[in-house]
Amino acid sequence: MSASHPDFLLRLAETDEDIRAAQHLRYQVFVEEMGGDGPMVDHDAQLERDKFDTFFDHLMLLDKARGETVSEQIVGVYRLLRDDQMPQVGQFYTEDEYDLSALKDSERKLLELGRSCLAADYRGGTAMYVLWNGLADYVRTHDIEILFGTASFHGTDLDSLAPSLSLLHHRHLAPEELRVRALPQHFTEMNRIAYDDLDRRAAMLAVPALIKGYLRLGGFVGEGAYVDQVFNTTDVCLVMDTERLSATQKKIYSSGAKS
Repeated sequence: MSASHPDFLLRLAETDEDIRAAQHLRYQVFVEEMGGDGPMVDHDAQLERDKFDTFFDHLMLLDKARGETVSEQIVGVYRLLRDDQMPQVGQFYTEDEYDLSALKDSERKLLELGRSCLAADYRGGTAMYVLWNGLADYVRTHDIEILFGTASFHGTDLDSLAPSLSLLHHRHLAPEELRVRALPQHFTEMNRIAYDDLDRRAAMLAVPALIKGYLRLGGFVGEGAYVDQVFNTTDVCLVMDTERLSATQKKIYSSGAKS
């Protein structure tokens, strides 16, 4: 069966085998496709892993039509960490790149999102919306109020990324009370081109689909980008306040309908 005739199942990882399957999919996307690396990446076993994996929930999208084992079936993954889980780790993953004081001081229920990816032949179809349905269920179950996490542009060439980064800064900068900021030692200015000088259509077309999806749901970006030379990416921090979603956006978020 191909990706055009999927038999989808959403569930959280329950076993070490499940987590290894998620790490293998991440390896295919973040290492093989995007050229990333890291101190705990296992190239022999083809696993993209880090010290945070043990503490996170891993939401998996499986296509049962692909085979019998979870390693054959896995086509999408999200890594999730609630604020009540965070003390076990000592920090959010995003805190290596961004000052999250605005969110942590808000006394609202937080959920960190990360390592989101889909197998190549499941992009551009319904798989992302099915995965978001599972995320929406998770958010409702745990009464989450604010979602956040880094999302990446491929590559570290700031000249080529300047139009898109500038557009995000001008149009989608988070309000002050939610405005996380890249740490001073890593801060990379996103406001690189004046708004009136932008080819705004071209700039938005170059924004990765995942980031555009969050923006359509009412998401914002923090101030400043983070250039990750190890992962060969340029990261922005996305923040979404579930109270700010419009009625239409809530329908998209909770039903998975295409916009």
